[in-house]
Amino acid sequence: MSKRTERSREPSPAATVDHRSGFAALVGRPNVGKSTLLNALMGEKLSIVTPRPQTTRHRVLGVHTTESAQIVFVDTPGLHRGGSRALNRAMNRTAAAALAEADLDVLVLEALQWTEEDELVLRRIAQGGRPALAAVNKIDRVRPRERLLPYLGELARRHAFVELVPVSGLKGKNLQPLTEAIARHLPVSPALFPKEQRTDRDERFRIAELIREKLTLVLAQELPYGIAVEIERAAEEEGQLTIDAAIWVDREGHKPIVIGARGERLKQVGRSARLELNRLLGRRLHLTLWVKVREGWADSARALRELGLE
Repeated sequence: MSKRTERSREPSPAATVDHRSGFAALVGRPNVGKSTLLNALMGEKLSIVTPRPQTTRHRVLGVHTTESAQIVFVDTPGLHRGGSRALNRAMNRTAAAALAEADLDVLVLEALQWTEEDELVLRRIAQGGRPALAAVNKIDRVRPRERLLPYLGELARRHAFVELVPVSGLKGKNLQPLTEAIARHLPVSPALFPKEQRTDRDERFRIAELIREKLTLVLAQELPYGIAVEIERAAEEEGQLTIDAAIWVDREGHKPIVIGARGERLKQVGRSARLELNRLLGRRLHLTLWVKVREGWADSARALRELGLE
């Protein structure tokens, strides 16, 4: 997003005087449902989703275009305390950069919850001085619904949000009002991206991320933190897409955890990823997974750059 200044905001013949366009950064602490919300707003899966905190490591754009507006949603890693590892620090920098370059900050919160990390994110928003909207997520868990009212009142006292919008990304509740609210607070501008573009991420990225999602879901609590997926080869062969992907772990002892007894865990990940990718991409896919060791990659700035995490 650092190249956004290269895109002109000068009016074009195709742009009407009231057309709005800009970047809306979905920010918040880990596990508040930012990626689930992005996918719901876009009507398709652009970001991977798991119950594990810090699943999102990259900035992912979702471009939502209507006749009157173009919202560029920016999914970000959760801002969090504890930057003891280079990977943690890189994720925090990615989220902070998205905040710094957004036209509107969308603070995603878990309904009825307020933590020290929520406070950390709000302080970052306040320091930036840009308009901010609060999207209060997971309202499907609130019973009775009237319990939201005092929570919303407290939020209004914490910061001068331009609007407070209760939503449920998981259940798809109140998404249209949220989209309309975000559009109202974007700059008057022509579209920044072609109307047919939906994301800035290519097919290789989405394949790698979906494999990492399946790893996270299968391994659950056994998942090593230092794990990444890299597409080593992608080729069209005999009417199907053939993918060779490396699963990187940062310790030798983590390799058998990922592979599992007699290779069954790795086979399960491969089957699950292949079936979903066949559906998402609308094509046949042959997937080969390898587990490789790169000692300490999650603490190496060079490795993070090579894996596209910095």
